[in-house]
Amino acid sequence: MSDSTADRVLAPTAPGERIHTLDVLRGFALLGIALVNVEFFSRPLQDINAPGIDPATSGADYLVEWLTYFFVQGKFWTMFALLFGMGFTVMIDRADRAGRPFVPAYLRRSLALLGIGLVHTVLIWSGDILVSYAIGALLLLLARQVRRAWLRRSQGREPAPMTASRMGGWGAALYGLPLVVILLAGMLDSPPSTSPPTRAQTEHATRIAEKAVQRANAVEAYSHGSFADAVDQRIVDTTWQMGTLPIATFWVIGLFLIGGSLLRSGAMSNPQACLHWLRPMRNVGLPLGFVAMAISTWLGTASPDEELSFREAVQVVLFLVASLVLALAYGATLVMALPGSAGRWLKDWLAPAGRMALSNYLMQSLIGTLLFYGYGLGLWGQVGRAWQAVGVLAVFALQMLASRWWLARFRYGPVEWVWRCITYGRIVPVRG
Repeated sequence: MSDSTADRVLAPTAPGERIHTLDVLRGFALLGIALVNVEFFSRPLQDINAPGIDPATSGADYLVEWLTYFFVQGKFWTMFALLFGMGFTVMIDRADRAGRPFVPAYLRRSLALLGIGLVHTVLIWSGDILVSYAIGALLLLLARQVRRAWLRRSQGREPAPMTASRMGGWGAALYGLPLVVILLAGMLDSPPSTSPPTRAQTEHATRIAEKAVQRANAVEAYSHGSFADAVDQRIVDTTWQMGTLPIATFWVIGLFLIGGSLLRSGAMSNPQACLHWLRPMRNVGLPLGFVAMAISTWLGTASPDEELSFREAVQVVLFLVASLVLALAYGATLVMALPGSAGRWLKDWLAPAGRMALSNYLMQSLIGTLLFYGYGLGLWGQVGRAWQAVGVLAVFALQMLASRWWLARFRYGPVEWVWRCITYGRIVPVRG
């Protein structure tokens, strides 16, 4: 291929152009996600809003459950979403700088992610996050194209890319909007009445009963059923979870924009030049996030999905605020550690796992379901939280080793390679 032809072709990021900071952060986020997900390889997803710290546990299991809830749950899903937003922004910015069209490739990338997510949620594990990421990415593209068309018409010229600060502001607003709605819903909550139940109360009771039936069916299908039984149940679970997408999409798009603003600001490619705000992100974010988590945990650890009291609404909002603040603070802490003595180890071990984050994420689900589900080893409900955490650390250590071995021979992880081939509409070289 000649240089002139290459200049016109949108291609994957070359190894020498990778932002290795993102790979380290992806590897770190992958570990945190696994520590949370492992509980729901052995527990139905209908319990997702049950108390995050089960009072029935004790000893080491209670300690691990408390530590996971306080320091991990919510924070690493948030970090992963921020990183996905950074990845999409890398693609947009590279195309804009080169003056190349990116919409067809972006559409293929997002639709391919949607397809991978649907395969994951139906055939492997229904606690998937990729489908919501793909839908968020498609909606973000639509919003971007509408904005650019409106600015072209109103200004009569090609609009400049959105600045990092504006992206961050829009992201924070979109993330915060559902939090305001949750608080308002809690404020409008009415005390229990001794009068006959209203239609809304009756419908609420019916939904609770239906959820209980779904939970019982899920336990039976996953703990004792065949693979076909599990697939049928995963379809039911996925359909049920689609009801949360309208609110979740605000969070996803908001996090994508915040992540994109961090990427566009240069904090990932040149963190030493951004220490003036990375330091406060760490030094203020860590104590602020932990205080918010402490108050939220004191108020409660369940996450009711409807008819919240004001106390429950405050608890949920503080949890979600702490999740974002701590995700940013954890990320800043890790980025600032890279130039230090720990940086070499992080780049050598976490970065390869992060470069293969999609493959490793899917492999974690495959291993988890084969260990716990009835069509695998059938350990459903038999492994406490402490041993679950030990298992996650062991599997992640093996994934770090396997990722280093694989990337010493190939440029991309297996699923990442397929994703890139679909994105760019051709077979991408995998060696070299």
